[in-house]
Amino acid sequence: MHSPERPRLLDQVRDKIRLKHYRLRIEQAYVDWIRRYILHHDKRHPSAMGAAEVEVFLTHLATVRGVAAATQNQAKSALLFLYKEVLGIELPWLEHVEKAKAPRRLPVVLTREEVAAVLARLHGAHALVGHLLYGTGMRIMEGVRLRVKDIEFTRRLIIVRDGKRQKDRVAMLPDRAVPPLQTQLARARALHERDVASGSAT
Repeated sequence: MHSPERPRLLDQVRDKIRLKHYRLRIEQAYVDWIRRYILHHDKRHPSAMGAAEVEVFLTHLATVRGVAAATQNQAKSALLFLYKEVLGIELPWLEHVEKAKAPRRLPVVLTREEVAAVLARLHGAHALVGHLLYGTGMRIMEGVRLRVKDIEFTRRLIIVRDGKRQKDRVAMLPDRAVPPLQTQLARARALHERDVASGSAT
């Protein structure tokens, strides 16, 4: 009797990430970085490598590929996750990594007039999301994932689920966003009830 075949390494990575309820974008990024790491070292299995190979790969990203510091840090996080969570190997402190340089550019900040001009070009649900992002400070994916139960009209609050570092937080609901938000919810509720009615009639 043959023992069940062990899942492939990248499938093990996906399973462990989903077990920890990481976002899909993190899963995709981690799997991609691990695949690149393996290819960089001529398809050697990570269990046959260690800190030295990780340092070589991360340094290559900074010195040859010229990636940003945030990109190098993401690659590092992916490889640390692979070794600790999937392979059960604790890597020593990575001391010999040439760090990517963080850009020294100042962020571009729009004036109120420029923001108003952008929002004026949005319509319907896009306008609503744009106003919510600007008024609450939510990120794009946080606004897209917003659910009805996350909105508290009475206390003028929005519960932002699974935000940065997979943490929840509270944002203030702007007063001017309340009427269009209630209108959008009423439309969605009516559409849902119509779909339910049409489904029961068939």
